[in-house]
Amino acid sequence: MSREKDLAKKNALRIKRKKRVRSSIFGTAEKPRVSIFKSNKYVSAQAINDVEGVTLAAVSSKAMGLNVNKENAIKVAAQLAENLKAAGIEAVVYDRNGYLYHGVVAAFADALRENGIKL
Repeated sequence: MSREKDLAKKNALRIKRKKRVRSSIFGTAEKPRVSIFKSNKYVSAQAINDVEGVTLAAVSSKAMGLNVNKENAIKVAAQLAENLKAAGIEAVVYDRNGYLYHGVVAAFADALRENGIKL
């Protein structure tokens, strides 16, 4: 029973961080918000125009047949960068979605920068 409480507390803290971060960032058509989601199996990201409430580009490691680790996060970020460039987007706002800027989340952001997307 203690394990369930620990997981619930961990998730509650992530949601709290998510709300705090999300209150200060906003995506537009010219500079969309790139939100990352990671689970224990997969990582996914999407570029969102918050003005209209639409997703401009999305990518998932599940669709690419990859699991979640730093190397695969770099591959997923490269694919998202390619999709963003095809849509004519060069700059984005990075939403870490309540996750700590560490490991997969940091590798994803660094890979976006390396592929020509300005964060």
